[in-house]
Amino acid sequence: MNKQGPGRRLWKNPVAVTAATVLAFVAVAVIIGPLFFPESYAEPGALSFSPPTLAHPFGTDLNGRDVLYRVLTGGRVSLLVGCCGALVSLFIGTTYGLIAGYAGGRVDSFMMRVVDILYSVPRLIFILICINAFNAQLQEFASRLGWDWLASSSRIAILIVALGIIEWLTLARIVRGQTLALKNRAFVTAAVGLGQSHSRILLRHLLPNLLGVILIYLTLTIPAVIIDESFLSFLGLGVQAPEASWGSLLADGAGSLNPVRIRWWLVVFPAAAMAITLLALNFLGDVLRDTLDPKNAAK
Repeated sequence: MNKQGPGRRLWKNPVAVTAATVLAFVAVAVIIGPLFFPESYAEPGALSFSPPTLAHPFGTDLNGRDVLYRVLTGGRVSLLVGCCGALVSLFIGTTYGLIAGYAGGRVDSFMMRVVDILYSVPRLIFILICINAFNAQLQEFASRLGWDWLASSSRIAILIVALGIIEWLTLARIVRGQTLALKNRAFVTAAVGLGQSHSRILLRHLLPNLLGVILIYLTLTIPAVIIDESFLSFLGLGVQAPEASWGSLLADGAGSLNPVRIRWWLVVFPAAAMAITLLALNFLGDVLRDTLDPKNAAK
């Protein structure tokens, strides 16, 4: 039987290739796309609420700013928050789950009860407390060090950390369960018998066998963090002007809708950009889950 490696199966899957291509295009567009726009597109102009034209393919907003430019710059913030928040969640959840599963017994039971308690904490209230408690202090700290970039983006930095802190609980459960199953395998027993340290067993023997699960979770956590940030920004609790994200752009567009005149472009284009990105991430996560499933290894 001709067995193919996970990477080969992945790149032969048209859904995975399409999703990866879409994500690569979105990433390149939001990173370097705004560099090709005139500076005037970022500044208020005279064409307020102009519908899509050749000069402004996505139209303009209330202040005459180009919506395409704002969708791209807003995508930078949304993807930054999504990727960085997911990495924070990945680090915390993987570390916590590994320790709980490997320790077992009362330590495992206590750590899982902590997770159960944290599940009951209202996410929105937690994020608001973090922003109100640390935003001013972070701005003052960054200004004292001369880090103007951090002082101006302190709210985004707090969002990244707060969203990462609340998204790790599910990963911790998954990693803990996999670790409980792996720690009784022969290769772990042999490592213990050879007198290897606990840290070495965790990092050299258990963690590599969990990379598939962790990678799948990462692709599914990024859209979850993006949705959380967009929801908060839509309510005016997340990214604040002059910064913009897809959520804040949707909030601006929704605020401009009225029964007399529907300025659809202010809602459709930010929503489409976010929806395409989230769909691609979810499709890629589903394909990764199927590809890395041991049951499919012989196919």
